[in-house]
Amino acid sequence: MQREGPEAGLLAGDEPAPVEFVNSHGTAPVVLVCDHASRFIPRALDSLGLDEIELARHIAWDIGAAEVTRHLARLLDAPAVISHFSRLVVDPNRKPDSTASIPEESDGIAVPGNKRLLSADRTARLDSFFHPYQNAIADTLAERRKTCGMNPVLLSIHSFTPVMEGVERPWKLGILWSYDPRLAQPLIDRLRAAGITVGDNEPYSGREGFGYTTEVHGDAQGVANALIEIRQDLIDTHHGAREWAGLLGRVLKEALKSPELYKELER
Repeated sequence: MQREGPEAGLLAGDEPAPVEFVNSHGTAPVVLVCDHASRFIPRALDSLGLDEIELARHIAWDIGAAEVTRHLARLLDAPAVISHFSRLVVDPNRKPDSTASIPEESDGIAVPGNKRLLSADRTARLDSFFHPYQNAIADTLAERRKTCGMNPVLLSIHSFTPVMEGVERPWKLGILWSYDPRLAQPLIDRLRAAGITVGDNEPYSGREGFGYTTEVHGDAQGVANALIEIRQDLIDTHHGAREWAGLLGRVLKEALKSPELYKELER
């Protein structure tokens, strides 16, 4: 579906901002982010040609991740930056020049509104959603660094579907990371010690382009970081989200005591 002219003015005046801030006055040297928190698509994009059933699926958002993030922000007394747009509009956790940035297909579902886009249309989506969200993360990290007098830790919260392309995923949690193990490895060790099936760079790998946010704001800045994936069937209810946030909060509080996490790591 090709729109006539650039997708300018994508957000109407009564539609929500692309970024939500939670617990902005949190005092911990930690910043939480949730890249795929929402399935919101502005009216200007006409649901991208998808129906309600398709938009309720994992292809449009990370089910349960936003609620877990809100709980963790309170438990850790940390600020959180949460996206308010569907990953199908533009994916804030993928490089903006990649084909995965505005996918034409996801888990076998064609996305008509993402086909044959003009360059100006792509730019409009980046300017309306991607850049405001990424800039908000940078600003929040800078504020934490200035206020706390140390490098903050970056935690990115996601969720994954139990079955992808017909393949079952056995993990309850996954910890994604690239070259900095300071936070990821202690989390993996502590969670496994608690008897939880944890994937180390599973079901995706932080070394293979599945962590743009942690790469740009974490690794590239020497900031300790980890991307936490939670299986969606564990957190698709209010009770489940609260329970798993509580478990993660307890593990994170212990892991975050390490002073090494707050030093800048040079590559």
